[in-house]
Amino acid sequence: MSGINQSHIDARSTHVPHGVVTAHPIFVDKAQGSLVWDMEGRRYIDFVGGIGVLNVGHNHPKVVQAVTNQLGRVSHAAFQVAGYDVYVNLAAKLNKMIGGDDPFKTLLVTTGAEAVENAVKIARAYRKVPGIIAFRGGFHGRTLLGSSLTGFSAPYKQNFGPFASEVYHTSYPDSYRGISSDDAIRALNDLFATQILPERVAAIIIEPIQGDGGFLPAGREFLQALRALATQHGILLIADEIQAGFGRTGEMFGFQHAGIKPDLVTVAKSLAGGLPLAGVVGRTEVMDAPAPGGLGGTYSGNPLACAAALAVLEIFEEEDLLAQGRALGKLLGAGLHKLAECFPEIGTVRGEGAMLALEFVSEGDPFKPDAAFAQAVIDECRAEGLLVIKCGLHRNTVRLLAPLNTSAEIAHEALSILHGAITRAQRR
Repeated sequence: MSGINQSHIDARSTHVPHGVVTAHPIFVDKAQGSLVWDMEGRRYIDFVGGIGVLNVGHNHPKVVQAVTNQLGRVSHAAFQVAGYDVYVNLAAKLNKMIGGDDPFKTLLVTTGAEAVENAVKIARAYRKVPGIIAFRGGFHGRTLLGSSLTGFSAPYKQNFGPFASEVYHTSYPDSYRGISSDDAIRALNDLFATQILPERVAAIIIEPIQGDGGFLPAGREFLQALRALATQHGILLIADEIQAGFGRTGEMFGFQHAGIKPDLVTVAKSLAGGLPLAGVVGRTEVMDAPAPGGLGGTYSGNPLACAAALAVLEIFEEEDLLAQGRALGKLLGAGLHKLAECFPEIGTVRGEGAMLALEFVSEGDPFKPDAAFAQAVIDECRAEGLLVIKCGLHRNTVRLLAPLNTSAEIAHEALSILHGAITRAQRR
């Protein structure tokens, strides 16, 4: 690659650690809606969206205006020092969205991993026991506790241990590989019998649809059974909605497909339209368990990010973004299934709503993941102007995270590029 991008790539290699991976060797100069342009002016369809952060698209005018207005009022105060209205207003909206008529409270923080860490702290404070159960294939962040909870080894665990104690992993449903809801519930009961008694478990944390683990839906049956089992034992249920939340799956939150209500919900990514903001939303009696001073952070619930989030929630209402996301999901889903009919390398099409992915395998075998082919598809897509990234335990799954307001024209263009990319990958 020549020109401006290459000079930035060279500087990056000199000044940024090797451990920080950038999926695409480009530098973004400007962005709007579902599109970005690099430093050389080349246009790309962005179906990564900052890894699921831009469900309302890049630089939505309403978000830009809200942040600009807030910048003229107060950019930072630290909520632990002095309160500000946008924090409380956003908390009230999230409480209603997730808690409904039940009393809920919200803690705002900065990142998804920080939300997960605080959800675990709150659960342990409430239950007064240490155990946390997570799922194989789950992703909950790169912090020490986040990587301890994460259910796969590479690249997140590597040589970073020892990891946090009292974290236990169990099976997650995967119909493609023959793990049913009943199988996963039996595995959880086996864990209670062999590793930790249920009365020693503070919480079970689950992504209703696994994100980095491969866009695997837990399914309605399993989530309902898990909710019932957690309730039976007095265990808190934490839904990690960091990637699946805010319309990505066709509902505002992934757990809503199962008609359940978690005790705690972690949110981040598309909450604030590109600004760093996350939160823990949960039952009042649970959220109030930590003593004063136990929760917070210098930048937690930054006013600019809160203003952006309030604008995002207004966009969902004013533009009926859930309906747009469902329509986009149907369009993309139909296109991906057509691709699967054409290319034997596609083992399965997976996801909910606009949270969709293609898993690539060799010889049609679910147990022969083909990460090299998936990477070839990603590279060929970029060459033709489409940005996508990989996921899955074996990094053989290509995921789509298009803004929910992506036009049908752009969606069809993306599917055409994807078709051509897979064709060229076959010839490598």
